[in-house]
Amino acid sequence: MDVKQPQPPPFTVKIRRTTSSDGSGSGSIILGKYQLVRLLGRGSFAKVYLGRCLDDNTEVAVKVIDKSSTAIDASMEPRIIREVSAMRRLNHHPNILELFEVMATKTKIYFVMELAHGGELFTKLNRRGRFSESTARFYFHHLVSALHFCHQNGVAHRDIKPQNLLLDKEGHLKISDFGLSALPEQLQNGLLYTACGTPAYTAPEVVYRRGYDGAKADAWSCGVILFVFLAGSLPFDDSNLPNMVKAIHRREYKFPDWVSKSAQRIINRLLDPNPETRYGIVELMNTPWFKKSSSMKPEQSTKRFGEGILEKESKQMESINAFDLILMCSGLDLSSIFEEELNKKEMRFTTNVEVKVIEEKVMNVGINAGYRVEKRKNGGIGLVKGRSVLLVEILELAKELLLVEFKVVNGGSEFEDRQWEELKAGLKEVVVSW
Repeated sequence: MDVKQPQPPPFTVKIRRTTSSDGSGSGSIILGKYQLVRLLGRGSFAKVYLGRCLDDNTEVAVKVIDKSSTAIDASMEPRIIREVSAMRRLNHHPNILELFEVMATKTKIYFVMELAHGGELFTKLNRRGRFSESTARFYFHHLVSALHFCHQNGVAHRDIKPQNLLLDKEGHLKISDFGLSALPEQLQNGLLYTACGTPAYTAPEVVYRRGYDGAKADAWSCGVILFVFLAGSLPFDDSNLPNMVKAIHRREYKFPDWVSKSAQRIINRLLDPNPETRYGIVELMNTPWFKKSSSMKPEQSTKRFGEGILEKESKQMESINAFDLILMCSGLDLSSIFEEELNKKEMRFTTNVEVKVIEEKVMNVGINAGYRVEKRKNGGIGLVKGRSVLLVEILELAKELLLVEFKVVNGGSEFEDRQWEELKAGLKEVVVSW
């Protein structure tokens, strides 16, 4: 499955300044090179069109980003150039969506990309429920080959999920969306520190901010993908993210009866919460299950060109699509992974101090803030002041990593922001991340 590393192909990044009209509606001609044929999808920051190259009449996908949007900041262009640098290293791999050109005018930025005629693999998976083992292996071969090529070229994807796997007109898989990818120059002592990705598919070490190997994190995502392909469901899926993280470290997932033992062994080695003992991509490629050839031939897609590609569901984190580089800030940073769906009645933070130390710290902070401290029989600490009652629970997520959860169980209407700030100020010495 090794793919030779080609020299970076000719690539253009044109930041053009013009005061002329650069409209982005269907039928528009952009910079005299492409015609926008029809809208394929839209999101909060961009629209994606089926485009036609005026030189040779070939079809492309064109993503149009409106720089005048209030959501766009002044750092957007340097960020895009950085992300384009990652894509330039990877162009021309058969299983990676190709970025042809980036152009910009005074008000808009255009990404001209390969058109994935078959749409999202996620759509096909949803329609079928799950894949047969031969079909799963066929797509998995493509995914792993592409990631191996990425890692050979120093790029970690960091957001592998079914929604970022597209299909060409022959039914072959294409990886898209390198908006969260990491380059070698981002490494610190050989490790990455940015918490990013989609929680259900993200390796546990990524959220800890203590340094991780991007290639091993991608390998974890491969394990989740293979489980989803074969089982038709996620191995770890819980709206309560702390509970999901605990399940990950306890390896609490169950295979359906139809998943073969050999496939189960592969998934078990990929879903190892310890990155040191987890399978890497090369180890995975050397397993008998992976080496077994797939006789599956993908059917020709009957979907309309581009149907389902890059469609947005702006309320869901899973909706982030190919080359959506301007969304790298809010919605993609998992530093707040334990704060989703929280309200003013809850507060959580991670810490790497011992349980006894954090218990003593919480009690002292509570006493200093005027709370009566109660040790609960079933575990936890109660902090009581008037009619306000807080329950503090300490959960072990991993070795040397604890999650401390404060929850108002009574008198919530009387609990104010200043009281949270008072507790936060007293605990800041032991907090790794809120």
